Amino acid sequence: MNLFKKLFRKYFSHFTYFYRYLKSKIFITLGLTVLVGTLDGLGLAMFLPLLEMVDGSTEASAKGLGNLQFLVTGLSKLGLPLTLATVLSVMLFFFILKGGAKFCEGYYRISVQQFFIKSLRIDCLRKLGRFDYQEFVKADVGRIQNTLSGETGRVVQAYRYYFETMQAIIMLSVYVVLAYLSNPQFALLVTLGGVVSNLLFSRIYGLTKSTSRKITQVSHKYQGLLIQKVAFFKYLRATGQSRNYEKKLVQEVENIEDNNRRIGFYNSLLAAVREPMVMIIVVAVILVQVKFFGQSLGLMILSLLFFYRALNYVIQFQNTWNHFLNVSGSLENMTAFTEELKAGQEKQGPLMIEGFKEKMELQQVAYQYSPEAKILHNLSLTIQKNETIAFVGESGSGKTTLINMVAGLLPATKGMLKIDGIPYPELNKTSLQQRIGYITQEPVIFNDSVFNNVSFWDEPSEENIRKFYEVLKLASSYDYVMALPEEKETVLGSNGVNLSGGQRQRIAIARELYKDIDILIMDEATSALDSETEKNIQQAIEYLHGRYTILIVAHRLSTIKNADRIVFMKSGNVESIDTFSNLVQKNEGFRRMVELQEV
Repeated sequence: MNLFKKLFRKYFSHFTYFYRYLKSKIFITLGLTVLVGTLDGLGLAMFLPLLEMVDGSTEASAKGLGNLQFLVTGLSKLGLPLTLATVLSVMLFFFILKGGAKFCEGYYRISVQQFFIKSLRIDCLRKLGRFDYQEFVKADVGRIQNTLSGETGRVVQAYRYYFETMQAIIMLSVYVVLAYLSNPQFALLVTLGGVVSNLLFSRIYGLTKSTSRKITQVSHKYQGLLIQKVAFFKYLRATGQSRNYEKKLVQEVENIEDNNRRIGFYNSLLAAVREPMVMIIVVAVILVQVKFFGQSLGLMILSLLFFYRALNYVIQFQNTWNHFLNVSGSLENMTAFTEELKAGQEKQGPLMIEGFKEKMELQQVAYQYSPEAKILHNLSLTIQKNETIAFVGESGSGKTTLINMVAGLLPATKGMLKIDGIPYPELNKTSLQQRIGYITQEPVIFNDSVFNNVSFWDEPSEENIRKFYEVLKLASSYDYVMALPEEKETVLGSNGVNLSGGQRQRIAIARELYKDIDILIMDEATSALDSETEKNIQQAIEYLHGRYTILIVAHRLSTIKNADRIVFMKSGNVESIDTFSNLVQKNEGFRRMVELQEV
């Protein structure tokens, strides 16, 4: 059984991927396709008795039906005379049933396709939302962007073409089976010819598939360059490098189009030779049957009817399969991408916390990205609730890494972090992070209204609006928000383009306070601000002093003079911990920093 599963996953990997999302819906869809083909075939079979009446006969017979003669004999057993009216009625009955089945099959297939699209997108978004921070840092941003946007559409196309191919195979199989039942020898020869013709196309299929993979790879690179073009737009324009960077983007666009043109050539070639090839096979088989086996055309009529129908599905199969190969690179990429997201999910402990109540402890904590890249060394520290602590030191001393560990983004490679006595590995990290506010040097501002930026799209109820104004006051933002043209409904523009640096920071602070947090982390939040704005932010921080546990990473020391304690770090170690004034007196490195900044 395990061997069968391995073989199935190896040779039907695409089917396995779709089955993961659709389960039994796949088999219902294919079952409806079989029903449509069978009803159509039974209706076609009634043409032969009808043709017998062309010469003036008033009743039909089972002549030429082969193993399908049960259709005519069954009518006789039911006491129905095999007259023109009976044959036409039965034929009409089968085709009406086929029409109903065709509607059910088509509507259900579209419903399943939409379910697949929704399930795929939601699954990717959820997995990305729970993706481990360490894994995200190592990931290709261009690939993530391209996979979740452009590649998703191509995967939907792959799904549609894959199942249209399967449906074509099923319909083809139904007509081939019916052809075998009516004339086995003729059907066998045509089938062998079809297999040979398909082998001739296999080389083109292989070239199409490899080209599709190249399109996916080049698209990843293009999306990565495009993201950086937008992110670094100001720098590129200010330094006159915009056109040089443009050349790289244009080159990737040309690479994508070259590969698309190559796929177009393969598609056109297949479309040109496909039908003539099939007709050559059918004509050759008829000649062999008549010349060498002495079979009359009459005995081949029903099989020809079935193969005429089958011919359409041979063409459809080859057409949809090649279209599937056009986008198969995207499906392979999506399959690998979802597996990587699944493997990189953040590990959550079982214990939920409702808030930070007493203290946070770091016991002999160490962190390293690799054996050669050690960032923190056996660091111990206790942080009390509602204490304001600042972390200072040279670049590379481990300040931000330490903060990321406190926020649950990075795990300790050695030692233990605890919050209120609970070890971090036992914590549900999401419940901890919901109690944390995080503000960086470049605050996150969404292209939306002030209210939605602060409330994170909360419902504008009376209670939430009251809370919104309260946190604006706490973040020293109320006055300038009320002075905006549309007050809380003013749209802030992409990344807060309509705001100054200090205003962006205060909006970011207000958002974190709106969340009802216990811990506020500020990582270099004032390093890019002018002195006046820095003073305003400092006043906001002082206003929050004692109300929250505030952790500040700072290069500019003027903002941390009133911190309860300052942790001076050097080369991944805590060198000193004390108040600002005491640290100036007893730590030479800190004193030198103060003198250089003239604090």
